[in-house]
Amino acid sequence: MAVSTSSRAVTAPSRFARLAGWSYRRRWWALALWVLVLAGVTAGSQALGSDYHNDFSLPGTQSQRAVDTLRERAPVRAGDTIQVVVQGAPQARERVEVMLDRVRALPHVADVGSLNEGGGTIGYATVTLDGLAQDVPADDVRRIIDTARAAEGDGLRVELGGDAIRGAEEAEGGAAEGIGLLAALVILVLLFGSLLAASLPIVIAVFAVGSSIGLVVLASHVATIADFTPPLMILVGLGVGIDYALLVFSRYRSELVRDLLAGDPSYAENVNRGPFLAAAARTALDTAGRTVFFAGCTVIIALLGLVALGLGSLRGVAVAVAVTVLVTMVASLTLLPALLAIAGGRIEKGVRKRAAKRSHREGERWRRWATGVRRRKWAAASLSLVALLAVAAPALGMRLGFADAGNDAPSTTSRQAYDLLAEGFGPGFNGPLVLVVEGSEEAAAAAAAASRTTAGVADTVGPLPAGGGVATVLVFPASKPQDARTHDLVVRLRDDVLPPLARQTGATFLVGGSVAAAEDFADAIAGRLPLFLAVVVGLSALLLMVVFRSLLIPVKAAVLNLLSVGASMGVITLVFQHGLLGAQPGPIEAFVPVMIFAIVFGLSMDYEVFLLSRMHEEWERSRDAGAAVREGLATTGRVVTAAAAIMVVVFGAFLLSPDRMLQQFGLGLAVAILLDAVVIRCLLLPAVMYLLGARAWWLPGPVARRLPTVALERP
Repeated sequence: MAVSTSSRAVTAPSRFARLAGWSYRRRWWALALWVLVLAGVTAGSQALGSDYHNDFSLPGTQSQRAVDTLRERAPVRAGDTIQVVVQGAPQARERVEVMLDRVRALPHVADVGSLNEGGGTIGYATVTLDGLAQDVPADDVRRIIDTARAAEGDGLRVELGGDAIRGAEEAEGGAAEGIGLLAALVILVLLFGSLLAASLPIVIAVFAVGSSIGLVVLASHVATIADFTPPLMILVGLGVGIDYALLVFSRYRSELVRDLLAGDPSYAENVNRGPFLAAAARTALDTAGRTVFFAGCTVIIALLGLVALGLGSLRGVAVAVAVTVLVTMVASLTLLPALLAIAGGRIEKGVRKRAAKRSHREGERWRRWATGVRRRKWAAASLSLVALLAVAAPALGMRLGFADAGNDAPSTTSRQAYDLLAEGFGPGFNGPLVLVVEGSEEAAAAAAAASRTTAGVADTVGPLPAGGGVATVLVFPASKPQDARTHDLVVRLRDDVLPPLARQTGATFLVGGSVAAAEDFADAIAGRLPLFLAVVVGLSALLLMVVFRSLLIPVKAAVLNLLSVGASMGVITLVFQHGLLGAQPGPIEAFVPVMIFAIVFGLSMDYEVFLLSRMHEEWERSRDAGAAVREGLATTGRVVTAAAAIMVVVFGAFLLSPDRMLQQFGLGLAVAILLDAVVIRCLLLPAVMYLLGARAWWLPGPVARRLPTVALERP
């Protein structure tokens, strides 16, 4: 039986409707293709393995020039180092020397220094590797750990520190992903009242994330992709995958409910409701599917904007996460219609049962809420704006950097070595600055003398001739590596102490080392951030202007999205920089803010478009600005709240991860989505739209004539 046209206008099918129709009709082919893709990339990635490589190089910075100089003139000094830290009685020294000889014979060990003792029971020996930490295989680093710690016992304690050690003993991701998925499933069951219906968004997310990770593992053999990329892909993929599928599936259910409540005899009497289910799937993809496509493109644009920053590994991470969003978007537009075709009959029965029990119009509570906001629109707008600005204020004092061994779990050998070295040699010993001097021996000696008397310096070692006319001086700060005073020392040496020496001696002085490199990385991000923000916000605003034919809506959307990002940055600063809620104080990971901005801006735009598109539908139909706000909130409030709740629990679950970076990502994304859904979408956005009234949909005539027409939602 043909679908009645009483409930849907007959229009020429769009590309989205045709795509939905193909997936719906060829359901088993579509499912088989996705199974083959997932199985193929998974098998290929497991067969080849991963080849992740961290690239934190920053051409042109002092720290990078120092590394390049040593690599060119004195390769033996260019490799990263490991500290073998021992604590024990003097009589254990012979066993320590035997252990160091064994370490010296291991692969990738270029040199092993003599044992240095600080006058107490704590000593250390420096092991120089033949390359950077990320270039030395983790298995070979673990051999060094095992060989050194085999000497423990009878009063001798051995711990190892250094970037290579931290990389080799990094904890695997815990149960965060599983907890997030379980919590999401519970919310979906409560939303839809059916385990089958609730499982569809989960299935989409699993297919998308699994396929994306397999693709990135394969790509790691031909591109530079950081080893912390997969957890971020899982974090974003699960949230976005469930979110996108939920938006499409919710519209599908709304179409079924509309048919039921319309009382169409042809629907009510038709035993085989297949044509109606197919029409609902096409309409869902032709409406919510467009929103998903637009939102996904916005996230991808924001992430690819990070590539323009030119920050080493950040480019690989951005592309990998963008691929995850792309695959997720494609899965929502192709795999979901196929699953709806397979399970549509059972889902429709559940929809009928719930519709029969419903005694009020869908969204009636949200209509009452919108009416309340309209009566107090000035109060709702001003109070929510002040609250968001207050939460965002701490971000103004955010200090960027990188976690070091002092942030590792107390049970790790890297953290134990860190604490022993700080106890035996001072807090700055864990983050020495490396002065690379190109010039005469006198210039190197002058640099050592000047550094020794500089405020904030605890001690210096050297100059140490490295060959090729190069010498190094180790400068040990009086403060911890992550302390703001150590940052001030780097600036003081570069700007005040060494430039006069360079003019006097004609030598070149470069301040390097891990602490200086972290400062350079943070400065590079801060310096390029304004351009990145301008590009992402500008392109997103332009897209919104084209879609909604409005001048004020894109401005409003950009401001509100920036508020949600700023508030999440404020919370991260309070928790991880100032130690709120028991977190260990320290700097914010340098690339966390830009990644969170790119992801949150896109996801916030997702909800923005979903809500505004329904408002736009009502505005085009009635030309009543107040009714457009009310109906838009009524028809989207429930699904946006559910989608946000799912995102919050998925992202929040990563607070259980042992990795500090993932904790910051999880908290930042969860807070941003929570504030976006509760404060912005429920209060600030409708209040502002009520204040703007019909002006919200105004576009100057000359601009309107030059912009292309893009229909986001079809009636």
